[in-house]
Amino acid sequence: MKKKLMWMGLAVMVIFLSVAFLAGCAKKATLKEEAVATREQKSIPQAPAKAATDDQTARERVLRDQASRDQTLRDQAAKAAREAAEKAKRDAAAKTAAILKELQIPDVNFDFDKYNLKPEAQAILKAGAPVYLKNREYKLVVEGHCDERGTAEYNLALGEKRATEAAKYLADLGIEKERIKTISYGKEMPLEKGHDEAAWAKNRRAHFVIFPPTKN
Repeated sequence: MKKKLMWMGLAVMVIFLSVAFLAGCAKKATLKEEAVATREQKSIPQAPAKAATDDQTARERVLRDQASRDQTLRDQAAKAAREAAEKAKRDAAAKTAAILKELQIPDVNFDFDKYNLKPEAQAILKAGAPVYLKNREYKLVVEGHCDERGTAEYNLALGEKRATEAAKYLADLGIEKERIKTISYGKEMPLEKGHDEAAWAKNRRAHFVIFPPTKN
């Protein structure tokens, strides 16, 4: 009977120790799992990563905005440059047109079979010369013309005399001789196609052609 009780006590003790051992192992496993989970959570910096992403997005947005502003400034500068160039071109063209208009000397007319300058012709040349003295880069061609009467050869010679007389008068007013050229068209280029004195009077003339400066 005593042995039986002893063996029963030993069995109870073994069972108790086994339960205690298993409970301790389970507790250790639970603690170990909790420790691992805690370390994993600590090793994932979720909030800092999100903050870094937000910062990167903000920087990219700032760079895009700056690039857009820079492009806008470049576009505005290019537009202003084009407008300035176009305005300068228009101003230069307007200035040249005004000078050419001012330089244009009206035709001077001659009497039949004459090449001497009449007083009214001299007055026209005197009025036109000062502009050429101011704009010395411009040159001038004086054309001599005749009416239809007479031979072609005679009128070519007469037209040359008329052009030469007008050119000499302009040179005497101060325009350099090398800036003035002459040519005769005789009766080949009439201003009026009529066959009466009114048409002939208009065709006996010296005509002035302006030559602008040569662009290099």
